[in-house]
Amino acid sequence: MTPSTEKTKIRVWDAPIRVFHWLMVLCFAGAYLTAESDSWLMLHLTLGYTLGGLVVFRLVWGVIGSRYARFGSFVRGPSAVLRYGKSMLSGTPEHHNGHNPAGAVAIVLLLASSLTVVLSGWVFYTDLGGHWVKELHEGAAGFMLAMVCVHVAGVVLASWLHRENLVRAMLTGIKEGAPGEGIRRSWRPLALVLVCVVMGYWWLQWQAPAPNPVQGRTSSSEYSKHDSHERDND
Repeated sequence: MTPSTEKTKIRVWDAPIRVFHWLMVLCFAGAYLTAESDSWLMLHLTLGYTLGGLVVFRLVWGVIGSRYARFGSFVRGPSAVLRYGKSMLSGTPEHHNGHNPAGAVAIVLLLASSLTVVLSGWVFYTDLGGHWVKELHEGAAGFMLAMVCVHVAGVVLASWLHRENLVRAMLTGIKEGAPGEGIRRSWRPLALVLVCVVMGYWWLQWQAPAPNPVQGRTSSSEYSKHDSHERDND
């Protein structure tokens, strides 16, 4: 947390964090919108597995990354979250250069739900689990969508209360803070590597044969048949 005086423009978000953020938005939105169509199965799988890889990268970067990317800089206990919530309600919210305590909760839940969605989807598609895995996959995706909505609402509210555009900050990496509080390196080469790895994976995926939509009971028709069979048995 920084003092409210002597603020200037500082770099907070490194390039890998920003690339990760917007790729995650793209992958989740695309995978969610293509979940019910057999004709978009390849795209759904590609975006889903990409999401999983991005989360793994974020977990690693959260340990060894730049100052405000590290989990130790923003993940706090319940008391800090409550204190921040009270400051928001009072109209004088605490200012944090990086993620605030409430935003940290949303980020942790988003990462956890992302892993659950990807792993349950892989287990179900490869036919390693039963019908309950499908329910887990859909439930985790629904929970993640709810968390995305909460996160977006929180960003809008925090932007208004703090008088700073947090969406623009995630695009440029720049926020207001005390002099000397910014990160020294943007890590642009690593961000470029991340983009190249994702693009390379997408290119390899589209060279592979299209998957059989009935494999792993992933098609909507298989879902219907499976549910109908269960009802008949009941």
